[in-house]
Amino acid sequence: MSSVTPDTPSSTPTSTPVSSATSPTAGNTHNTDYAAQAAPAALPSHRLRWRVVDIAVASVIGVASGLVFWIVGILPLYDALEAVVPGLSGLMGGLWVFAAPLALFIVRKPGAGLYAEVLACFVEIVLGSQWDAMSNLIPALLQGVFAEIVFAVTAYRLWNWALAMVSGALAAIGQWVYELFHKFSAISINGPYGVIYIVTTLVSGALVAGLAMWGLYIAIARTGALDRFESGRIVRYGAKK
Repeated sequence: MSSVTPDTPSSTPTSTPVSSATSPTAGNTHNTDYAAQAAPAALPSHRLRWRVVDIAVASVIGVASGLVFWIVGILPLYDALEAVVPGLSGLMGGLWVFAAPLALFIVRKPGAGLYAEVLACFVEIVLGSQWDAMSNLIPALLQGVFAEIVFAVTAYRLWNWALAMVSGALAAIGQWVYELFHKFSAISINGPYGVIYIVTTLVSGALVAGLAMWGLYIAIARTGALDRFESGRIVRYGAKK
């Protein structure tokens, strides 16, 4: 225990112990220690910076998703669903927008969803899309931006299955916004077809692009393939490392 020596003219200086209970310095140290324990650890400044591995994995997701988009485009799913109930083709919505949420869940960097979705769009075009370039690019931009919104609001700090479903649903809304000015230009969105389509689109986005892609991310992370990502280490070790 340190002591404080009073500055007096006395020939025999005395030392007066200062207890930790009354010492301002000790009290401040105690408070500082408590604050350090109570406050969340500061995230590194480079947390949101892209690395080479981020670009590589987001690119793989984009290319693989583009291949899936192309396959979905050539399958007769749309006509089959419309034959069951007009507007039920909205269930395909999640199959067109899953690239953005999946890239975000894994990479967790601003723009990851937008990058993967746009890259998937270009891959689909190269493989031979049934739509022209702008009819692919504009929806991809909307889907990517909308998928990012929920995570941008949390500053890319909060990740869970519920937000994953919101991201998927928002990505599907991005698709719907584009179709609102094209596919629905002559159809009432308040009519039976319009209502069924938007509801099924939201459900598909939330379940397919959101929840299913969250499950896929977890499954991949458990293999150790994502150990270079914080998202993978959290799944494997249960903490940020």
